[in-house]
Amino acid sequence: MRKLSSRDNSSAQITSDREKPDAWRNALILMRIPFSIYLMPVFWFALSNVNQEINLWKAVAIFIIIHVFLYPASNGYNSYFDKDEESIGGLEKPPSVGQELYYLVLLFDATAIIGAYFISPLFATMVFIYTLVSKAYSFDKIRLKRFPILSTAVVTVFQGAFTYGMILIGLSLTIDSTQMIYAAISTFLIAGSYPLTQIYQHKEDSDRGDKTLSLKLGIKGTFIFSSIMFLAGFSGILTAYFLAEKWMDTAVLIISTAPIGFYFVRWMVLSWKDDDHVNFRNTMNMNAISSIALSVAFIVMLVVHLYN
Repeated sequence: MRKLSSRDNSSAQITSDREKPDAWRNALILMRIPFSIYLMPVFWFALSNVNQEINLWKAVAIFIIIHVFLYPASNGYNSYFDKDEESIGGLEKPPSVGQELYYLVLLFDATAIIGAYFISPLFATMVFIYTLVSKAYSFDKIRLKRFPILSTAVVTVFQGAFTYGMILIGLSLTIDSTQMIYAAISTFLIAGSYPLTQIYQHKEDSDRGDKTLSLKLGIKGTFIFSSIMFLAGFSGILTAYFLAEKWMDTAVLIISTAPIGFYFVRWMVLSWKDDDHVNFRNTMNMNAISSIALSVAFIVMLVVHLYN
């Protein structure tokens, strides 16, 4: 066997040194920070329904903690255990997974919890609970993803009502019965979009042994389920606004969310005719349209409320 020469060792060292930055770059990509935009509506929904004074700097800090650190840490942890080779939420071609991703997840989690503690201990506790639950979703010894109904309930409640309440707690605001209703509504909105993020991953989920809700429902069943959840969520908001005589908010919501209904129905009809339309790009388009439309609606409401 040929011994490695000093030149061979030098080449190997150079290659190794080059791979290290690439591994950390891949890890950061797999955190999918831009993907957090799809979960922004809950934050703006919470702020738009507040009737008390909002501390601007606290709101900014909470937004950063949740969307820049907490959600990406959850994404990264999921990627660490899934090691996806096909498209995943926010990434059409995910890079390879290395140990660096695990360390980055821990760093992001720690940053989120410590940052949250400076806002309030209770807020930090809720952030910590969220990190534990998100890990139970992916961790191979627990892996809630194996249980379609349980995993859907956990994800929608924690990304919906729990996060809604966490935002209000962080802002030191009162959570009354009206806010609890809005928190429940946010869960229905998440339940409408969550199965759609799984709809193009049936084969990979099945090969891995994950029984996602979308996989169990099938393509048509997923669209029907999401339709019901979206309808329940929007009906809940419109009813709450009607009872509170929020006519401006009602008009803004209807106008801003019209593109969501149009794209969803069109995509559903096309997919039922040809399942080739159930793909990564159409799914991400649906998520983007839904997130942006809802966020714009709630931001407009928030601005109008602040200046009235």
